[in-house]
Formats: sequence, structure tokens, C-alpha cells
Amino acid sequence: MESSEAKPEAAYRDFIRQIVDEDNRTGKHGGKVVTRFPPEPNGYLHIGHAKSICLNFGIARDYAGLCNLRFDDTNPAKEEVEYVESIIADVRWLGFDWDDRLYYASDYFDKLHAHAVSLIERGLAYVDELSSDAIRAHRGTLTEAGRNSPYRDRPVAESLALFEKMRKGELEEGSCVLRAKIDMSSPNINMRDPALYRIKKAPHHRTGDKWVIYPMYDYAHPLSDAFEGITHSICTLEFEDHRPFYDWTIENCPTGANPQQIEFARLNLTYTVLSKRKLLLLVQEGHVSGWDDPRMPTLSAMRRRGYTPEAIRAFCDRIGVAKRDSIVDVALLEHAVRDDLNRRAPRTMGVLRPAKLVITNYPAGQVEEVEVQVNPEDPGTGMRKVPFSRELWIESDDAREVPPPKYHRLFPGNEVRLRGAYFVRCTSVKTDASGNVVEVEATYDPATRGGNAADGRKVKGTIHWISAAHSVPASVRLYEPLFTKENPNDESDGADWRTMLNKHSLETLEGCRVDRATADLPAGSVVQFERLGYFCKDPDSKPGAPVFNRTITLKDTWAKIEKKGA
Repeated sequence: MESSEAKPEAAYRDFIRQIVDEDNRTGKHGGKVVTRFPPEPNGYLHIGHAKSICLNFGIARDYAGLCNLRFDDTNPAKEEVEYVESIIADVRWLGFDWDDRLYYASDYFDKLHAHAVSLIERGLAYVDELSSDAIRAHRGTLTEAGRNSPYRDRPVAESLALFEKMRKGELEEGSCVLRAKIDMSSPNINMRDPALYRIKKAPHHRTGDKWVIYPMYDYAHPLSDAFEGITHSICTLEFEDHRPFYDWTIENCPTGANPQQIEFARLNLTYTVLSKRKLLLLVQEGHVSGWDDPRMPTLSAMRRRGYTPEAIRAFCDRIGVAKRDSIVDVALLEHAVRDDLNRRAPRTMGVLRPAKLVITNYPAGQVEEVEVQVNPEDPGTGMRKVPFSRELWIESDDAREVPPPKYHRLFPGNEVRLRGAYFVRCTSVKTDASGNVVEVEATYDPATRGGNAADGRKVKGTIHWISAAHSVPASVRLYEPLFTKENPNDESDGADWRTMLNKHSLETLEGCRVDRATADLPAGSVVQFERLGYFCKDPDSKPGAPVFNRTITLKDTWAKIEKKGA
């Protein structure tokens, strides 16, 4: 877990920390604070999970407590070791650790079964042989009370015998379930005799074929919390209506522990879906290349795109904790990423749509080195040397044969600064049949080395460049939001959410140019291509053929929103 013994600051207290403060004041849990992050291993973690991770581990850190990592692995049909491994890697990448407290609900299968038997023995649970459709029909609606199952009052011995047959695999899937006996007339549907166990003849990734019955999540979860001594069981608002059953389970399956469930609003982001079901469909239907496609909101995708754990933690701190659902502008996440990378990413010069710049009065075959800052935001990073020669690559849109108004880059007769090098004056611009700039000729002023003129003259334009002889071809992937609609979860107009997919969310550029040092960076390295944005080297890169993903542009939408609001 992130180390810090300091108590939380008193300035801002979210409602969950206020609850913890009050519990500590009254000695409710003996001054202990134990939380947990309990993912189901049926998919990859996404940015919404990051909010929960930061909250649970953060509260434990703030109160010098503990936070466990526990997999709620109660549905073997949907769970895979791949997901377990990815979740462990993602939580660690975010900067959190659980020491030796890695647990699984499957660690408790024997205990959970024993408590279920005890519930039957005390007349608090029964085996129901109604079909799933019949159970649904008997449950009633929000406005109509449910009806008792004809099996609800069967003898305890009969339910015990049937439950044992379920455990031994002598009954078929769907033939019966074990249900809690609570109140079929409860206004809360979750209290109308919810299922505790069902038959599922599927091997489990940890217990193998030992079990053919598995506990329902709502039954296993509170007891797992109790077994681990969790004091504050923090979950999202969709579980608020499940809290009475959480409390019923804790009360009727005594363990000596009394965890408290607290709900908070889940994260919703503009132009993003965070439903595991929908994310799985995006992968299965080929709309993205995989769970780590940089357009996805998964943590593995964000890591591949170049997002940093520091930026994600800062974002989660910024959005805070609320009791009501809302949609957060994705620009706020991008602002956090941009702010973090601005401080830590080294600068380099990459050219995405290259055109040749020939400096006609520069000696052929000559190469010199000019110095540019590694990162102006961190003077301690120093300077780096960049080779300069007669032929350079520049961005094709940094030159025009006929310039538009207020265009201050290269066009015949105009002078610009080559970043960190010299002033050059354009003498000619060559275009192809489509009007695209392919080559520019210019002359340089040797007296302006370093980018400043001794006579004090100024230029209005500064452009980046790369020495042609010292550059490497690269592929660059440019990303836009995966959805065209601000809230793709809104299907009120009847349109399927997949119709909102952005057909232009990925553009791949070939023949880009980067310098050799940038090309040789290890996968996962993030740099700023000056004037263009932040880019991360992708694992698909090969020697001599680097691939870069655009992490984010330099334009800060959120800063403009904040300034306008002020």
C-alpha cells in the first residue's frame, strides 16, 4: 500500500471520511480501519475501478489502516486467470500494494458452505425447485408483493438433503437453488428470498472440480468482508438496495465481525462506456484490437497509450467522492494527464507528415550539433545535442506556396526560426499534383545560431525539424474519442450504443520521422513531440520500425473550460 502515516487533512472531508472519523471518535471498530478492493476477475480494470482503488487504498493510508485485495471469484463460467493477473498488475501499476493480504472469495468456500448449512438448520434458508422463470414470476414487482414458493416451508431435513445432493453434483444445473427465507412482501425486491447458492458444473480457476455449487455474490461478499475483518465495505451506488441483505447476512451468519457497507457514486465519463459487458462486446466484435487498445478506458489501455499512474491518481483525487451519479467531462482526465506529462516528459522533435527542407547555402556533407532543452519545466534535466545538416524534415503544413492570412511559417520570402538552430528564409516551395508540399528550399543565416539574431531582428514563427540523414521512419497512431456522442450510454432515442462508435477514432500515419535516440527508447516511454503532443512508444515497435501512440495533444480543453467558468 502507498506509504504514509499522516492523518487526512481537515480542510476537505468527503462523506465517507466523515463516517470513518465518527466511527473512530466513538470507537466503533476499536480505532481500526480496514478496507478492501474486491474486483470480480471477469474483465480488465478500467478508469472507474481506479476511482474505487484510490478511494479504498487512500482511506486505509489516511488512517494508518490496511487495504486488502480480494477477488470475488464466485462465477467460474466468466472468470479467467488472465483477468486475475491483469488486475494484480494494474493495481500495482497504480502505485498500491496489499503486502501479504491477497485473498479470494474461493478461499472461503468451505466456510460459506458451512454458514449456508447453518441457515438451513435454523429455518432461515430452503432449497427451491421452482424454475428460474417461476422464481422471477413469484418475486413480484416494485408495486406488487411477491408470492411464497410452494417449497418455502418444506422440512429442514428435506432442504438439508437436497442441498447435499446439490453439493455432490447429483442434481442438474437450473433444477434448484438455495434461497434465504426473509420476506416475500418486502418493499425491497432484494429481500424477497434472494438466492444464496446455485448449481454450476464448471471448473473453477483455483478450486478445480471440487465444487459444483457456488455462492451468489450478494451472499459471499458480506461474509468475505467479515472473515477478513473489514470495517468499511465501500462500494458503488448500485449496491445501495442490496445493503439490507448485506446486513441480514452479517446478522444471521455470526462471525464476530460487523463490517459496514457504504455506497458512493460510480464514475461516468463523457464519450466513454464503462460497462464490462459493453467493453467485452467491443473486444469480441472487433471494434477494438483488444482490452489494451489505447482507445479503451481500461487501465492497461491507458498505460499503453502513455497515461501515467500519477495522472490517474490526481484525476481521482480531483473528482472526489459523491453520493449522486454524474458524468465527468473526459477533458478533466486529459488535463490531469497533460499536466503530469508536461512536468516529466522529455522533449524531442518528431515529424508526422514530412516534407523535405533543403538549406541551399549550408555546406553539403557538413553536420553540426545544436543544443535544445530536455524539458523546460525541469531545468535539472539539462540540454541535449541534436544533429543539424543541409537536408531536414519539417511538417508539410509548416510551408505554403501561397500563405493564408496571419500565416507565419515558411512561404517564399518569409523567415522563421528552426527550433534551437538558425533563422531560415524560404526561397521556393514545391508541391505535388494534389497541391501537397513535398519540398522547400531556403537559405540560413549563420549569425543566428541558437535561434537568435545578433542584430535583434525578430521572427514570428518557430518550427521543429529533424536532420534527414539522422532520422528513422516511424508509424504513428492518432487517437480520437471512441464514441461520437457525449453520453453513449443514453439510448433513449432507440439507437444501439454501437451506432455511436466513432469511425475516425484511429488514424495511422506511416513514413513519419523521429530521431534515432527517440526510436531506440524502450516500449512505454513517453516523450513530447514539440508542437504536436505527447507520444508513447508502443510494444508493437520493432528494431528500425518504431511505433508511437499519441497519448494526448498539447491543447488543454479543460483549462479553457475552467477559465471560462471563472
